[in-house]
Amino acid sequence: MVSNTVKVPDSRKIRFALVGCGRISANHFDALEKHADQAELVDVCDIDPEALQKAVARTGARGHASLTDMLKETTADIVVLTTPSGLHSEQAIEVARSGRHVISEKPMATRWKDGLAMYAACQKAGVYLFVVKQNRKNATLQALRNAIRQGRFGKIYMAVINVFWTRPQSYYDAAPWRGTWALDGGAFMNQASHYVDLLDWMIGPVDRVHAYTATLARDIEAEDTGVMSVRWKNGALGSINVTMLTYPKNMEGSIVVLGEKGTVKVGGVAVNKIEHWEFEDKRPEDEQILNSNYETASVYGFGHPLYYHNVIEVLRGRATPDTDGSQGLRSLALLSAGYRSAWEGREVAIDEFRQDAVGSV
Repeated sequence: MVSNTVKVPDSRKIRFALVGCGRISANHFDALEKHADQAELVDVCDIDPEALQKAVARTGARGHASLTDMLKETTADIVVLTTPSGLHSEQAIEVARSGRHVISEKPMATRWKDGLAMYAACQKAGVYLFVVKQNRKNATLQALRNAIRQGRFGKIYMAVINVFWTRPQSYYDAAPWRGTWALDGGAFMNQASHYVDLLDWMIGPVDRVHAYTATLARDIEAEDTGVMSVRWKNGALGSINVTMLTYPKNMEGSIVVLGEKGTVKVGGVAVNKIEHWEFEDKRPEDEQILNSNYETASVYGFGHPLYYHNVIEVLRGRATPDTDGSQGLRSLALLSAGYRSAWEGREVAIDEFRQDAVGSV
């Protein structure tokens, strides 16, 4: 937690800069536009001249080809990192040292030691580190988490998460960093990162994991398919099953929670539909639960504007971060422990990993 941080006064807009004008940047541009009364995008940066030109044309922000050069000139209060994940740590450290807050897209880093380094740098500089987990804002997942926190399931026995999507070879070929260990990671680290987050955020602290990964069809360094068995500290068992090889298109992003007194499935292509909702204690609000459902053609959902609302409120001094660097590290520990398990062919305890994994993964 950052203390004694000077808040941005209500008398002016919060100034944002963004680095990395690729695929996901459009969601951030959209979110900032929805908060135009409170926020403005003053600078954008990308090493690709074409991507940079498009971003400048869309946003009207000043364009820069170098983060270092941008930081010398920008008036931004906070810098958004939508670059390849393997660059987040180095860039976050540079931004923090310039005295600016940081928003990092998921995952915050591709290696545990890099996540620790960027977190420490932001703490030392006294700036906020926000890690984007916009799926937490989905109405469907909010409803499920509220039911868990209210104890409606009783003892939770099992939770199963499925991410059955597709990424053709052309997706990976479109950018040379995709599917690489250094900059991207595989299906768990990249595409399913938000779903790995649900293991901890929804069900609670994880005790240990045992994972298998494979590269079955795509010409990439990292995995296109993986499974992970999970045991939580509360005794529940479960799994997360991920593939980017579903034929012929994205099919399902789902979570099922089975408990002593309740059963819920949130499915759809991206946890956007409550498909089963049943509890021993019937409540009037259950009749309206399907109102949480929404249609989407995008696996990103619609949570970015809600995420930015929290960021703005934090920088105004009116709220605490929904997902900060410590939350990002919890997900990164799970991901890193899963990869270590797959590579070493053994069960990995999360607490043991956090204690000894610095520099190992």
